[in-house]
Amino acid sequence: MHLEHDPAAPAADLIGFDEFLKVDIRMGTIVSAEPYPEARKPSIKLAIDFGEGIGVKRSSAQIAALYAPEELIGRQVAAVVNFPPRQIGKMMSEVLTVGFPDEEGRVVLFALDRKVPNGARLF
Repeated sequence: MHLEHDPAAPAADLIGFDEFLKVDIRMGTIVSAEPYPEARKPSIKLAIDFGEGIGVKRSSAQIAALYAPEELIGRQVAAVVNFPPRQIGKMMSEVLTVGFPDEEGRVVLFALDRKVPNGARLF
């Protein structure tokens, strides 16, 4: 599912601000994390609390190469919350947890330098 991307590539095609606003990226706190060995790529099953408006959602994140489930509890992560759910192996992933590839293509989670409320929206 990850986009192959060359860091030296030029920017993508221009979009309007209204198109950007259609992608609802929120901050949430991981409340549970467990290995997901059934996934094709090293993944972890996450439950992420996005606060009162969205609640707790599940995600299958391809982050097992750099993260252990036990170190993720309590960490804030960003996720797209308005994509349709997607079947990932035996689980239904409800949100897309976002990150950036490192030099080896492993997913590095997006991190804030300060805590924000669960459900805070990227703008």
